[in-house]
Amino acid sequence: MKFSDREYEIQKLREIRDLSHRAAQFTVLTGRRRIGKTSLVMKAYEDETILYFFVTRSTESVLCEEFQQELTEKLEIPILGKVERFADIFDYVMELSKTRPLTLMIDEFQDFNRVNSAIFSQIQKIWDKKKGEAKINLIVCGSVYSMMTKLFRDKKEPLYGRQTEFLKIEPFAPSVVKEILGCYNPDYTKEDLLALYTYTGGVAKYVELLMDADATTAEKMLGRIIAKNSYFIPEGKNMLIEEFGRDYGRYFDILKLIATGHNTRGDIEGILHVEVSGYMTRLENDYGLIAKNKPMFQKSANKNIVYAVSDLFLQFWFRFIYKYTYFIEANAYGKLAEIVSRDYETYSGKVLERWYKEVMRESEQYTHIDSWWDRKGENEVDIIAADDLEKRVTFYEVKRQRDELDMKVLEEKVQRFKEVTGEYGKYETGIAGLCMEDM
Repeated sequence: MKFSDREYEIQKLREIRDLSHRAAQFTVLTGRRRIGKTSLVMKAYEDETILYFFVTRSTESVLCEEFQQELTEKLEIPILGKVERFADIFDYVMELSKTRPLTLMIDEFQDFNRVNSAIFSQIQKIWDKKKGEAKINLIVCGSVYSMMTKLFRDKKEPLYGRQTEFLKIEPFAPSVVKEILGCYNPDYTKEDLLALYTYTGGVAKYVELLMDADATTAEKMLGRIIAKNSYFIPEGKNMLIEEFGRDYGRYFDILKLIATGHNTRGDIEGILHVEVSGYMTRLENDYGLIAKNKPMFQKSANKNIVYAVSDLFLQFWFRFIYKYTYFIEANAYGKLAEIVSRDYETYSGKVLERWYKEVMRESEQYTHIDSWWDRKGENEVDIIAADDLEKRVTFYEVKRQRDELDMKVLEEKVQRFKEVTGEYGKYETGIAGLCMEDM
């Protein structure tokens, strides 16, 4: 798949490079696995030679040998003698950048912790000592989000505050997902588009795998994802076990329950028969994997709270793949595909709401985009999009099919919203329905 989107990020990285010619720059680049961090950096700096260090879980001396080879091949500068400490390599590059501007990318930076945790302190000391004269564009990438955040935002860590930029790469926006699918299947249907977003969440690697395999229709996508030896079957586990460590089983249980509709803390604790507040706090704040949602304008921080899995692919994975692991163990891939097909219409209907919220955010036309529901669960407004500057607000009902929309019912829900919250009484108010046809 050809490189898509990321214009803002590319421009930002090039601006950082220009700044590094005058003063050393230290950029932290994070984002979930498969989001395309490495490809982004390579694209941004395709017009220059960059040093690329990939941190594998080898010994420090083996890594240094690989890094020396990279230096020799890219810069054509022989480095004599055997180097066994990364600190010596880094010191050499920092010193060299005093006489020639350099871009150095260190990928999977957090894995230095497994190689030699002292490396972080060594980098800090060398950086502090030499950054004043260096002309280096240092970029460190990491896909274990919790670890990368801790390394640079925890005051107890040696690299705290050393970064000059902290960039998080997000999944493709809806407009980009649409553009990519259109390139590979100009005759795609709205069902195909919704399926691509539902299954991948706009994650670059997943989109690429489907498009390159000519899985450009909803049917082909499902056949590619739910299949023996599919890349997608073990993906959730591969992504998250490293994040969670030995406690992964409890985290997986919580994520599965949220993905299958048990989205309140009380509900989850009632099923698991354990106290889960600590786990859920870490899932939300440390790992960024769940989001705590409450009705728009609700003042209480602890009432009427529901949780959602933030990552659309992981939501799908826990809802269908992890939940039905025993199908996979029995080699019943066809049966699993039947389960997905059976539940897909209801499941994708909720994803459609997320699609339209992202479309609205991408438009930059609103100051507030949210949902609302009452305490009894009898009234719910799918999307409320307000422009506080223009004093306008629109209430949206979202359904897969247009004939499922009922504007009279929506009007009643809006009236109830205004009665309960007392908000938007003086705003220009509109109501509208959105369905797949509008994608």
